[in-house]
Amino acid sequence: MLVHLHQYQEEAADFDGNRTAGESQTEDAVDHDDEDYFGADVDDFDAETWETVEHDGDPIQRRSVSIDEATAVSVPQEPTDDDDPELPGVTIQVRMAGGEAEYVPQSAIVEVQDEAPQ
Repeated sequence: MLVHLHQYQEEAADFDGNRTAGESQTEDAVDHDDEDYFGADVDDFDAETWETVEHDGDPIQRRSVSIDEATAVSVPQEPTDDDDPELPGVTIQVRMAGGEAEYVPQSAIVEVQDEAPQ
């Protein structure tokens, strides 16, 4: 199965209260082309990209997480002790072939798709 989640976290940087969802933390103060700055196109990197979104009037960060070859997905009925009630989502368990489990904290399911339905 292919599992697609959104994971949330508090913003890591201080802000002045004038920012809006989707706004860059640096306000694009450094205006460089990806290839000029990094020597390669950023889309070629396998990097975690967090975007700023609004939740209850405050900016938080969200990223998309895709997990391939999952065998099961479990969502707890109650939040775990590690879950932040101020953020969307809960800790989601994704089991992989071979019995390994991956835990994704502060996550919400976007889509689960069986790539080989019977």
